[in-house]
Amino acid sequence: MLPRSKSGHGPPGGASPRGGVTEAVAVWSTRHRALAIGGWLALVVIAVLSSMPMSGETARAVDPGEAGRAQQLVDAQGSGGFIRENVLIRTRGGSRDFAADPELRAATKELVAELRRAPGAVREIGSPLQPQGRRWISKDGSSGLVTFEVAGPDVRYEKHYAAAVKAVERVREHHPGVTLDQAGDRSLSEAVNEGIKDDFTRAETTSLPLTILVLLAVFGSLVAAGIPLLLSATAVAAAFGLLQLAGHWVPFNSAASSIVLLIGMAVGIDYSLFSLRRLREERAAGHDIREALRITARTSGHTVVASGLTVMLCMTGLLFTGVDVFKGLTLGTVLVVGLAVLGSVTALPALLAALGDRVDKARIPWLGRRRIAAQESHLWGRVAGAVVRRPLLTGASAALALLVMTLPALGIRLQDAAVTASLPPGVSAAVDAATDMQEQFPGAATAARVVIARSDGAPVHTPQLREAIDELHEQAADSGGALREPITAVPVGDTMMVRVPLAGAVTDPAADRALGILRDQALPAALGEVEGAEYAVGGKTAMPHDFAERVNSRTPVVIAFILGLAFLLLMVVFRSLTIPLASILLNLLSIGAAYGVLAWMFQDGNLESLLGFNSYGGVVSWLPLFMFIILFGLSMDYHIFILSRIRERWLGGAEPRAAVVGGISASAGVVSSAALIMIGVFSVFLTLSAIEYKMLGLGMASAILIDATIVRGVLLPAVMSLLGERAWWLPPRLRRSLGSSAPSVPGAGSGTRELV
Repeated sequence: MLPRSKSGHGPPGGASPRGGVTEAVAVWSTRHRALAIGGWLALVVIAVLSSMPMSGETARAVDPGEAGRAQQLVDAQGSGGFIRENVLIRTRGGSRDFAADPELRAATKELVAELRRAPGAVREIGSPLQPQGRRWISKDGSSGLVTFEVAGPDVRYEKHYAAAVKAVERVREHHPGVTLDQAGDRSLSEAVNEGIKDDFTRAETTSLPLTILVLLAVFGSLVAAGIPLLLSATAVAAAFGLLQLAGHWVPFNSAASSIVLLIGMAVGIDYSLFSLRRLREERAAGHDIREALRITARTSGHTVVASGLTVMLCMTGLLFTGVDVFKGLTLGTVLVVGLAVLGSVTALPALLAALGDRVDKARIPWLGRRRIAAQESHLWGRVAGAVVRRPLLTGASAALALLVMTLPALGIRLQDAAVTASLPPGVSAAVDAATDMQEQFPGAATAARVVIARSDGAPVHTPQLREAIDELHEQAADSGGALREPITAVPVGDTMMVRVPLAGAVTDPAADRALGILRDQALPAALGEVEGAEYAVGGKTAMPHDFAERVNSRTPVVIAFILGLAFLLLMVVFRSLTIPLASILLNLLSIGAAYGVLAWMFQDGNLESLLGFNSYGGVVSWLPLFMFIILFGLSMDYHIFILSRIRERWLGGAEPRAAVVGGISASAGVVSSAALIMIGVFSVFLTLSAIEYKMLGLGMASAILIDATIVRGVLLPAVMSLLGERAWWLPPRLRRSLGSSAPSVPGAGSGTRELV
């Protein structure tokens, strides 16, 4: 058993505390300031410029499951794919009979002529005026549909698509009494991409000023507030430079880049907050700048390294899903967090040593003097004090409240939003057109895409295949409404691409059932006799369906990996078996409550008008697992920081409950400030258009709020108070294998007592 000091903040008997790698690196940086700062900046510049010599295409993500196989069959043809557009034609009132209305038929005839007049821009035009044109007339007879393929090759798609759009515009001008609404592969993809781009640009530009304001309020000094931003910005810049280089081998998309940016800014600011806060405490205690920085590195620096390692290792859990789009996100997060940790233990101490007391220059009037002083949080100290006096009552009440908040999550239904459900009405003309088209021609705008090829690579365009496609029309007629018309087939290279509209709202259970009928019944019946034929079904129903199946099947493995990893890391950091178990349970409670809030609001449709969304009865399939991984990693920042302060006081001789109150008083202010920044950043997502990002913003912001208040402010002190000395229990054999648990804290004390 190891002796503990009864007073002071150090090992017993005044022994000199043992340093570590983090402290040694920080001490070297403070002695070689120019070299440390210059080396960091050189690393950033090299990382930013690293991708410049590289040229060529970046890696493309392949969807999981059968949808991914369909994509690979298309890619093997060296073609951009099957770009199909649709134009819904009806009167402005939408009540006339299409077959008997001369104006509707005249507009249709002119549109077909205009499309054919565009030289080589479109092909395979389908309309109600052709043989078997009834397939292109809605069930109620009020609307017609014109479908066409935008012709290739890849380099001409842009020009050909523009020519088709102009053709539709000309007909629209000639027939003011007729409504022509266009929606299809290109127009909807363009709408989604523009929506995502605009949303994330707005989020990034809004979150930065908000972050600056919070930092100014936290530090009370322009110089001190600028340091976290400097560290975060340089770490993010270096990470993106390396990601551009790695993007030639690892797929990385724009949505992942924005998430990496936000995570990079969050952890960079957190790590700077922890270090600056500790530095101010040690300076207030009378230490000179070098000694204060040495102590900061040994305490807060060690916490930063442990927190960063936890976040990085937790993120690798995404790789167990085997989904390509998660590879780039994992790599980006690991890079940006790793660089933020490296900058925190090298460049940050050097910069603080160079600035000295000038770090508190340019104070904010009326705020600077109070904020610059290193003070404990009286509010959280009083809360913690009240909790430890009645830990069972307060802890049970808080746990019960979180369990009640979790209840809506028990009925959570994972379902991706269709394009028509993702963006609210009025945001995109193409999305609004797809919504109207879905009512008249279910599935036409986002039909399933069946890619048919021969296993021997020979051309598939044969009379036998044409007969099989005719049979597919019969299968659709006998499907009970699951498979719809118009079914269209177009040769692309050595493959045949067949579009089959599906019943339902693209991603809802009805659409999934229709997809199952197409895959398991209709296609085997129609194509089973075609010699050497292989086929795969992709599209906007198949891709999210296969994605969700893959993620859901791998989720238990991912969760088990993260929980096991977190247990081992916390056991090593705190030399305890009870701390990891309690920490995991607390994290699960906060994440479960956040899931409940998410389901209650978005799946059940509460507060729709306030947040500007239309509930589609589900939660995006990738979000719960993504939230679990991100939150489990990020919440460990706060958890490790607070527990380190509690452990430091306990090893310094304080009684368990006094150590809990003291540790929370010293750390809760910093944790609240860091959480406030992240809550503000993710709350910005609630102002965006796409429902997926509203969900992401609400889920992350509510989880961080719950974690930083109820969990860290109430449940953690309650649990630690109930555990008492048992919180730090570790079997002797494990203690010997892990090494001494003596604290890395400054000072000396007298007297000893046994460490249990």
